[in-house]
Amino acid sequence: MRAGEPSFRDSVDLMFNRAVRLMDLSPGLENKIRVCNSTYTVRFGVRLRGKIETFTGYRSVHSEHMEPVKGGIRYALSVSQDEVEALAALMTYKCALVETPFGGSKGGLCIDPRQWDEHELEQITRRFAYELIKRDLIHPAQNVPAPDMGTGEREMAWIADQYARMNTTDINAKACVTGKPPHAGGIQGRVEATGRGVQFALREFFRHPEDVAAAGLSGALEGKRAVVQGLGNVGYHAAKFLSEEDGVIITAIIERDGALISDAGLEVEAVRQHLTATGGLKGFAGAEYVADGAKVLEKACDILIPAAMEGVIHQGNAARINAPLIIEAANGPITFGADEILRQKGAVIIPDMYANAGGVTVSYFEWVKNLSHIRFGRMQRRAEEARSRLMVEELERLSADKGLGWTLSPDFKEKFLTGSDELALVRSGLDDTMRSAYAAMREVWHGRGDVDDLRTAAYIVSIGRVAQTYRSKGL
Repeated sequence: MRAGEPSFRDSVDLMFNRAVRLMDLSPGLENKIRVCNSTYTVRFGVRLRGKIETFTGYRSVHSEHMEPVKGGIRYALSVSQDEVEALAALMTYKCALVETPFGGSKGGLCIDPRQWDEHELEQITRRFAYELIKRDLIHPAQNVPAPDMGTGEREMAWIADQYARMNTTDINAKACVTGKPPHAGGIQGRVEATGRGVQFALREFFRHPEDVAAAGLSGALEGKRAVVQGLGNVGYHAAKFLSEEDGVIITAIIERDGALISDAGLEVEAVRQHLTATGGLKGFAGAEYVADGAKVLEKACDILIPAAMEGVIHQGNAARINAPLIIEAANGPITFGADEILRQKGAVIIPDMYANAGGVTVSYFEWVKNLSHIRFGRMQRRAEEARSRLMVEELERLSADKGLGWTLSPDFKEKFLTGSDELALVRSGLDDTMRSAYAAMREVWHGRGDVDDLRTAAYIVSIGRVAQTYRSKGL
């Protein structure tokens, strides 16, 4: 943390305060929404490499206005109680904004996963899960974790199995955690979900010329130049989809060991393969390598996509950021102080609680799938196809009867005759969620004279929804 800079947790509180000043909430209700309900710290030992290693983990529950509470588990040496509580608060507001019926939670384990072999990580994960499960901090109806930084499908499968072992008669055991592999109760499209959500958020932003103009840009998403910081799960999928499907030119990618720059555009898949093979960006052919990656955040571009850690844009570098549009693919990449500087410069920031909500949205779909015990599309897909085929055959019969001589293009016919499978339905549901949430933010942004940025609008919408739920409970 830089001197004079608020911590991540303080940043979230300050942004919360900025929004509630513009709302009509009683002091008691305002405080109830702000404070974190509980944080559990667990310390446990695991016998590894001939000795007992002790690990510290956290699970924070910010708000139980709706249950279960939802939030990822991250594995990183930077994990602390403050960070976990800030992330749990963001989850509360994020879930409210995109209308997933969850409260906010977050977990973390102080560990560098790269220091341990797979079987050792499994032992550590299962023991951490055991400590949380026995306290009902992992439970399909009370607290449902998901992957976060340093964790993925593999860890979620271990946690789900550990829960099932400890709760042998719970028919809904698979719903205790989301982000599992598809073969272990997961859902198609979960791994790509957060990056896909970033893509859908940008598409929705560019549907509104008034909003594009507010960022000092014009035209469509196609051809815009973007800098991506972090090529982990979120940054990789966002960059890949935007470049391959929307014509966005990725002019720079920043990672731990530096950055790659190519004004002609980087091929995201090739960079990812190089990163996976070598552990860094250095040595990638066909692009300029810069050792000082942080400096590349200041490169002129249309869209800046910070997709790694919190606090990478701070008071020390905010004035030099050259992007008119910033979309927060990571949680908290812009500090409160930097947010003030960037807004004064006229930059538009699409805030994290909206931009990266794709993960929790598709996690919600997975949770519903686990509780319903049937995959999406199984009941209706072939019925859709049969109905579409009837229409196509009737049109072709009419053409033949009347001697019109026209035929449907093969591409149209193939697409029209394909029913929606699980992946198509998940993407459809995510797109709808991102559009609806943006509309709610936009209404506040443009409809109120005292709100001049999307982040404040997002907080007002989400805090208002949480307050509404508390009031309906009689609080």
